[in-house]
Amino acid sequence: MSNINIELTSTISEDNKLELALGEIEIPQPGENQVVIRIEAAPLNPSDLGVMFSAADMTTASQSGSADRPIISADVPAEFMDAVKKRVGKPIPVGNEGAGTVVAAGSSAAAQNLMGKTVAFIGGGSYRKYLCANVQSCLELESGTTAVEGASSYV
Repeated sequence: MSNINIELTSTISEDNKLELALGEIEIPQPGENQVVIRIEAAPLNPSDLGVMFSAADMTTASQSGSADRPIISADVPAEFMDAVKKRVGKPIPVGNEGAGTVVAAGSSAAAQNLMGKTVAFIGGGSYRKYLCANVQSCLELESGTTAVEGASSYV
């Protein structure tokens, strides 16, 4: 397992800007009833677009950052800032569901049973490399089913 975990977040700042950015986060260690999934596929659903872009005017979007850490910024019209005030300054992980291979498992029998298997999951934060999920939010895919085929299992 790689030591680098990259995550896409959406943040609205006090100065009426939305920022989509890739950042490094720690690879989580699973608790007793959790697994770490190496994400291999994650769909783009309408609900993901709402979290990603919120009330931003995407006609004002611009790109900065670097090739491996791009940043997309866009203006949030002042009249919408009150509606999004609870998320101002809070990076929100993007992606509601996905699928991948379980690469680490907690000590419970349910978690250990998923080790090495391809699973679909729901619960947010799927636009990253590794995700720690409760076994209850995982669906073991049939043998031979790819992560791409199972990534939209919940929608």
